[in-house]
Amino acid sequence: MTDTDLVLVQTGDFSVAHEYARLADDPADGAVVTFVGKVRDFNDGSEVTGLTLEHYPGMTEKVLQQIAQEARGRWPLNRLTLIHRVGSLQLGEQIVFIGVSSAHRKAAFDACEFLIDFLKTRAPFWKLEQGQQGRRWIDARDSDAQAAEAWASAQQAAEPSSLEHSSSEHSSLEKEA
Repeated sequence: MTDTDLVLVQTGDFSVAHEYARLADDPADGAVVTFVGKVRDFNDGSEVTGLTLEHYPGMTEKVLQQIAQEARGRWPLNRLTLIHRVGSLQLGEQIVFIGVSSAHRKAAFDACEFLIDFLKTRAPFWKLEQGQQGRRWIDARDSDAQAAEAWASAQQAAEPSSLEHSSSEHSSLEKEA
C-alpha cells in the first residue's frame, strides 16, 4: 500500500464528490474511474428490504490492502480508494466505493473492474439480506467467482512459464559461452 491509497471499512456513509476530488487532484492523471455499489430492492428474484454487512475487523482491511497491492502490480495507478461499509443498510444506501486514477483510461477501467471482482470474492464480508420472506445469509455468486478466475487466467497467460523462462536463460548462457 502506498501513501496515495485509502482503504477503509466503516459504518458511516461516504461522499462520492469528496472521494472523486481526492482521486482527481493530480494533473498527471488522464483518467479517474469510480464505482459505487448500492443496496438494491431485489436479489435472485426475491424482494429485498434491507441488508446487514458483517466483517472480521483487521482481517478485512488486510485483505482489501492486498487486493489494492495486486492492482498496483498489474496497472500503473496513481491514487486508489477502497471504502466498504458495514452494519445495517437501507435500500438505496451506498455500500462500496472504488476509485482509481491513472495516466491512461484503460488502466483505470481495468483496475477498477479487477478491484470489485476480487473484493466480491476475497474480502471477508458476510451479507444478511432482509425481505418479505425473512432474513437469509447470501452466498458468493458463481458469476463473481468466474470474473475473478478470468483475471487470474489472464495473469497466467501474460506471464511466461517458468519452464520457458528457464529454457530461454539457458539458451542465452549457451550463446555467451
